[in-house]
Amino acid sequence: MSQNTLADHTADTMTRGYASGDFDPLATLTAVTNRMDEYEPVINALHHRDDERSQAAAEASAARWREGRSLGPLDGVPVTIKENIARTGVPMPSGHAWAEVPVADHDAPITERLEEAGAVIVGSTTMPDWGMLSSGVSSLHGVTRSPLDPSLTTGGSSAGAGAGAAAGYGPIHIGSDIGGSIRLPCTWLGLAGLKPSFGRVPLDAPYMGRCAGPMARTMADVNAAMDIICAPDDRDYSRLPRITGDEPETVSGSRSPGDFDPKGLKIGIQLDAGCGEPVDPQITSTITGAAERFARAGAEIETVAPFIDDGLLTDMDLFWRVRSWSDLRALPVAEQALILPYIQAWAQDGADVTGLRLMECYHSVQEIRRRTVAATAAFDLVISPVSPDAAFPAEQPMPYPKVHEPMGHIGFTMPYNMSEQPAGTVLAGYTKDGRTIGAQISGRRFADELVMAAGSWFEQDADIAVPVRASLG
Repeated sequence: MSQNTLADHTADTMTRGYASGDFDPLATLTAVTNRMDEYEPVINALHHRDDERSQAAAEASAARWREGRSLGPLDGVPVTIKENIARTGVPMPSGHAWAEVPVADHDAPITERLEEAGAVIVGSTTMPDWGMLSSGVSSLHGVTRSPLDPSLTTGGSSAGAGAGAAAGYGPIHIGSDIGGSIRLPCTWLGLAGLKPSFGRVPLDAPYMGRCAGPMARTMADVNAAMDIICAPDDRDYSRLPRITGDEPETVSGSRSPGDFDPKGLKIGIQLDAGCGEPVDPQITSTITGAAERFARAGAEIETVAPFIDDGLLTDMDLFWRVRSWSDLRALPVAEQALILPYIQAWAQDGADVTGLRLMECYHSVQEIRRRTVAATAAFDLVISPVSPDAAFPAEQPMPYPKVHEPMGHIGFTMPYNMSEQPAGTVLAGYTKDGRTIGAQISGRRFADELVMAAGSWFEQDADIAVPVRASLG
C-alpha cells in the first residue's frame, strides 16, 4: 500500500481526530484491519487476531467520544500485545508448537491497563520459541517477515510486535525484552522502542532481566503507551512506582522534546561492546554521527570503554541455556520433539551443567550488572549501536547462527537488562543497501523519562526519512 491511511496516524493524531469528530475509532479500526488483510499473508505478525472483540471495543470507544466522556489519550487507539502477555481466553504458546496450546485464564497487568484506558487490542503478536531467538522463526508460526523487505528478518523475540508496528497495524505495540528483544526488532525495522527500567512496567510473571515495553514508529507513541502501562500492580513484586516526573535520575531532562535540551548533559558514546561480533563500519559511522548531533547541541561527549568481555557473555548465554533445558526436559517427550531444532540444540548445551558451574554463571550475571552500572554512572546518557550488524535473512534463526557459540549480537543490549537500566532505540540511519540502523540510548536506572525525551529530541533534530513499506501488489 503506497499511501498512508488512518492506520498510520500517531495515537495523538487519532485522538485529536476523534475529539474533533473528523473520524472515529471505527474508521481507524477499519483502516487497521484492511492493512492487516493486505500484509498479514506475507509478514505473519499475528498469532491471534480478534476482530469481533476489537470491533466491540472500537464501538464502545466511538460512543464515548461522541458523548464527550473519553477515557484518555489511548481511547480508541489500536494496539497489539506480544503473545506471552496474557489475555483471558487467548492461547499463550510462547512461540512454540504444542499438542495442546495453553489458554490464558486471566489478563496480565498490561492488558488490564490498556483496556481500562480504552485502547483497542487488535491482536496478539508472534514470537520465536520461548523468546530465545533474535528472529521471527518459530516452530508454531513459521517465519515472521519484515514489512520493509519480506526477505529480511524482523528481529526478535518481539518479532510480530515489530512487524506490526512497521506495517502500520496501529501506532502502539507491546513487546518484551530479556536481552534485546524490543531493541533488536527496532533497529532492524527502523522503529522507536523502550526497554524500561526493570519493574517499571508490571508483569504477572517477573523474571531477572525481563521487561515489557512499547514499540512504535515514533518515540511520542512509546511515551504515550508508557504513561498507561507503567501503573503499579501488586502482582509484580519487583514493581516500581508510576513515572511521576520527579524520579531522582531525571533531573536533567523531561519527556517532552520541546523541554529537552542536550546542553550541559554528559553523554557517553560506546562503539565497542568488548564481546561478541565486531561492529559493521557503517553502523559505527551512523552512531558516531548520532552522538555528534548531541554534541552540536551542547552536550559533552566522552568515549565509553568496553566493559563486558566474552567470558561474561558466555556465562550469560549458558545461564539461559540451562533455564531453557529445564523447560525442555519438563515437557512430555512428544512435545519436546515439536520444539524448533535450533532451540533444541541450543538448550541441550545446558543439560550437563553442574550446580557449581551454574552458580559461576549467576555470579557473572551480577558482575555484568556491577560493571554496567559502574561504566555508565558518570553519564546522563550513553549512545551505542543496538546490534553489530543490520538485518539478516528472514529464515535465519540468529544473525550469527552458530548454535554452540554464545550469542554474538547482544553485547550492547543485554547488559542493560541485567543492570535494570532503561534503554531505548530510535532510527539513526540506513546502510548503503537501505537496511535500517537504530541507535540505542540508555540512561541511569529510573531515568526512563530522560531516555524517551532524548529519543524524541533526536528524531526531530535528525529528521531521518521513515522506512518505506514494501509494496505487496
